[in-house]
Amino acid sequence: MYNAHIKLINYLWILLILLTLFSAYMAERAPPGLLSVSIMAVVLAIKGRIIVDYFMELKESHIILRTLMRLYFFVIPAMIILVYLYPEQIAKWTAL
Repeated sequence: MYNAHIKLINYLWILLILLTLFSAYMAERAPPGLLSVSIMAVVLAIKGRIIVDYFMELKESHIILRTLMRLYFFVIPAMIILVYLYPEQIAKWTAL
């Protein structure tokens, strides 16, 4: 059981590294557009979910705490996409 958990953590760590390298590649090479922004937002959500569930060990925590942490990684990517789609309107809303 313990060795299986360690193997899973190692595989997830490698996956996180690969997703990070993919994100860096996308940031440098992909043409800016809704598709690339959406892909980056999905990668962010996947990485966040892995970190929350396995590295912060919240997968078995209280449902409210777990749900709040998981929602964070749906809200932030959605906000990134909205900022891409409506930059002028959001700039108006957030201007002092």
